[in-house]
Amino acid sequence: MGHHDMPELVKMAAEREVPARARAFLYENARLVDRRRYEFWFEGGPKEAVIAALRAYQNPDGGFGNALEADIRCPHSQPAATELALVMMDEIDLFDPEVLDGIIRFLRGITLPEGGLPFVFRNASDDACAPWWKTDRDDVPSINPTGRILALLYRQRVRTDIFAEEWFRKNEDYVWSVIERGQPTGYHDAVNWLAFLQHVPDRERALPHLAGLDVWLAGTEAIVRDPKAEGYVQKVLDWAPRPDSYAARFVTEAEVREHLEALLREQREDGGWPINWQTVSPGAELEWRGWLTVERLKTLRAYGVI
Repeated sequence: MGHHDMPELVKMAAEREVPARARAFLYENARLVDRRRYEFWFEGGPKEAVIAALRAYQNPDGGFGNALEADIRCPHSQPAATELALVMMDEIDLFDPEVLDGIIRFLRGITLPEGGLPFVFRNASDDACAPWWKTDRDDVPSINPTGRILALLYRQRVRTDIFAEEWFRKNEDYVWSVIERGQPTGYHDAVNWLAFLQHVPDRERALPHLAGLDVWLAGTEAIVRDPKAEGYVQKVLDWAPRPDSYAARFVTEAEVREHLEALLREQREDGGWPINWQTVSPGAELEWRGWLTVERLKTLRAYGVI
């Protein structure tokens, strides 16, 4: 983004009191963990406060559940919720050793015999969950979230010993086997491919696949460029939430500007941002909106709008 593009957007954000209204929304509606994330990013809040709030979602088996992934309401540990815990620790650049040890124990126990982690477990249906989280099998490996979980584990430097462990190697082999078979199917797969290929230590093996992914990303389908597109789609700023995001090279300055403007307009009367999918309850919707509102503020700040 050229800085000559920015003053108008900065003025728009100031007139609309974007950060102040978002903060009010978060304190009225968001979960403690998302308020702590907000405080970390925007008010100098301590990293340890994020970790303390996160601990409440961790189960004795070391995995995360308890609706940290807000569309899975059951208490049981799930791969996706555990991935989200890693995302939150990565975001603040603090992989708490105790929390991480639990996660490693959980992942070691759920790695499938041939490698790979399941997308979700059947027990997700014990309580309310979104339709896509219902399954009748616990033994089907999925690139989502296996790829990004491995990527996040590569990024932590607390427990590098795990990279040599059999369960970890099996998961790597599984992810490579998926990547070497073709192209990602949609956004969630692609995010897992991309995270893995960016962080896997074997750069020589990763680079040709990253080149292939570049072709896929540059294609017309992957990144939705219409800021007014409706439904469950992933637009320019979902792919490039920061100027240094990997996918930022596939969007133009003009597109980024247009989408930043749309983002400012999308802030609701209550100060939060809307989600673009149907969730399981009003409470779950507010939880997701709290998470997303912090994400939107981070994006606006990364591009210099607020």
